[in-house]
Amino acid sequence: MNEQLKKLTGKNKNDYEAVANHLVNDCDTELFKELVENDSFLFDFVKQNTAQRIENAVNETNYKNLLEFLKYYSPSYEDMIISSLVKYADEDVTDIMLEKIESGTVDEKIYASKYFTYIQDPLSFEYLKKYAYSDNEYLAHNCAAALSACNDRESYDNAIEKLKSSDDFEQLSAVKFLVAYGDKNAIGYILNAMKNSAMDENIAGEIPYLVSIFELLDSRYEDGLLVLNNIINGLGEIFPLSVVFDYELFDVFERLIHNFNDSKGAIVILNAKEKFDTLTENDEYLFDEDKDTKNEVQDIKKLLKSVNKKDLEKYVNNELNEDSPFVFTALDFADDVLAVKELLKSGNQTLILKTAEVLKKLGALDETAKTVALLKVTDINIKSIIRAL
Repeated sequence: MNEQLKKLTGKNKNDYEAVANHLVNDCDTELFKELVENDSFLFDFVKQNTAQRIENAVNETNYKNLLEFLKYYSPSYEDMIISSLVKYADEDVTDIMLEKIESGTVDEKIYASKYFTYIQDPLSFEYLKKYAYSDNEYLAHNCAAALSACNDRESYDNAIEKLKSSDDFEQLSAVKFLVAYGDKNAIGYILNAMKNSAMDENIAGEIPYLVSIFELLDSRYEDGLLVLNNIINGLGEIFPLSVVFDYELFDVFERLIHNFNDSKGAIVILNAKEKFDTLTENDEYLFDEDKDTKNEVQDIKKLLKSVNKKDLEKYVNNELNEDSPFVFTALDFADDVLAVKELLKSGNQTLILKTAEVLKKLGALDETAKTVALLKVTDINIKSIIRAL
């Protein structure tokens, strides 16, 4: 980190104000580039302070210099740059942004698409739609948000249709579009897609950015539990542990523990207890996380430990039926062999396989049980796995 960057991000007011003024007035793109490259090494509060310092240096005579910074994208400085450009925007700036979204670099397109969430220009619509499903998630998100700001219902309707796709990745991209679009009326369609997708955990992880888990538990209790359960399953595998803050998991679990009185809530809490035990017993999960995240994960584990496991386990058999969306999780905690064996009669071949695996773990997968399972299964791969158990 060079001396100027240290001053810009440091605590001395005279130093950081002088460097911020130099950065903007002299359009020092190399310094801004280095600032962006140091994103991962700076604490969030340092980046927030730095963004404010740069914004304070922007005025109506130098704001166009920010256009040169569009070459280097950072979510930490995006709002500062775009809000400053919008504040002083004129037709020339809008024309430049249209050029950027049409033919600029990916970084320039991301900034430009953000600009068009504030300045609705019909000439941008074609490009916003074109990049709304970009592989770059920042670009895709900004385009969807801009289309929402323009109230483009056609793109919303197209995303709802994409949710019906048999392609799991196309479904997930449609979910991400709808979450960025921000219309909560899409939640029912998204939940339905989650229930029928092989990427249900990935979809669940997007949902709280549209509708919080608290809102779901209030309005769609079982769906809210299912979203939460999928998120628990994905923690540390699909999602970084820092999302415990995004999803407000401590508060969610605290409320659930104090208010649950049914088997579905019990299964979700059981699953959470086991997951947070796993997360804290293996260094691989917490090794790269910051201090705040580590402390929050430990606090959640402590909270979950306040619930007696045996009080929860008595509910397990209630969810051992193929119609329960929590049956796969319930099987992880099942020890009633007769109740488990009943699931071998299921019409769900994946469930039959899971049941056979649980019976094997319980030492109860005899030849009769295997025969019952194999009679119901037509999938060659599943048959092979069951035979090998």
